[in-house]
Amino acid sequence: MPTLQSDSLLRFSRLLVVALAILHGAAALAEGWPRTIAHDGGSLTLDTPPVRIVSTSPSLTGTLLAIDAPVVSTAAAVQGPLTDDSGFFRQWADIARARGLDVLYPNLSFDIEALIVADPDLVIVSETGGDSALAYVPEIEALGFPVLVLNYGVNSWEQLATTLGQATGHEDDAAAIIAAFAERAAEARARIPDQEGTASIVSYNFFGTYGISKPEGVQARVLADMGFTVTGVPEGMQGMIQQSREFDFLSHENLPAAVTGDTVFLLAADETDVRAFLNDPVLANLPAVRSGRVYPLGKTSFRIDYYSGLAMIDAVEAEFAH
Repeated sequence: MPTLQSDSLLRFSRLLVVALAILHGAAALAEGWPRTIAHDGGSLTLDTPPVRIVSTSPSLTGTLLAIDAPVVSTAAAVQGPLTDDSGFFRQWADIARARGLDVLYPNLSFDIEALIVADPDLVIVSETGGDSALAYVPEIEALGFPVLVLNYGVNSWEQLATTLGQATGHEDDAAAIIAAFAERAAEARARIPDQEGTASIVSYNFFGTYGISKPEGVQARVLADMGFTVTGVPEGMQGMIQQSREFDFLSHENLPAAVTGDTVFLLAADETDVRAFLNDPVLANLPAVRSGRVYPLGKTSFRIDYYSGLAMIDAVEAEFAH
């Protein structure tokens, strides 16, 4: 049977919880909450800043980490050369571990029970890509979890950071990393001599595919910030390619006609990949191959976020800076 003292303690605890909730709500209102965020799934109204975010998209997790959002777990990719042993992308794996990030579920195999156990107050979902959980959004929302849908195939990482900053109350952090990234690119540009001719970004045998970046692609924009002029597939080849937003894909045998740059940068590549490209007999007559002007963008350059973008800048600067 409860004692008078235990009843008093219980009432005090309940009052304390209510008081803290009131204080938290007041502080949130003073800082612009509730707020409504426009996103690729529509709009989402959040009463207070989220404190337990889960990401169903490893491609978006890096940006959450970069703006110091309170992400507690993330879906993990299939283990391979682009990930660590937990399926975390290498560009942010060390940071995730340092912050105690948990694996929500492995191998991009959506698990609603794992999501329930995580008990998030915000769920991040990618609209497109191999890590999209868009089909499960109605199921997630039916459980009462707020969902923010973002499209990393259309929006730049800077745009994603801005939206995530608004949704999490970390808009100042988002602005800071965007400014820091631009400053780092400008710093590298100042150390790289003016480049003659053009450059092609080639996805060479990346999971069995071959592609050429469009000049407006995200990797191309980073190179442009460092003084390179990126060229795409010639217009006469339009019937031979499969287009995406940032890359045009084609067969291996059509690759020589598509690579028109005086310099070639290889996507998701290291020196081993450069040697394979230089030794490919199909590509032997390319001007960039004959002159040896083929360079890696680094293994993490397949998906540009704040961390992989900085690594790409470092890789290019190391090859070209005075």
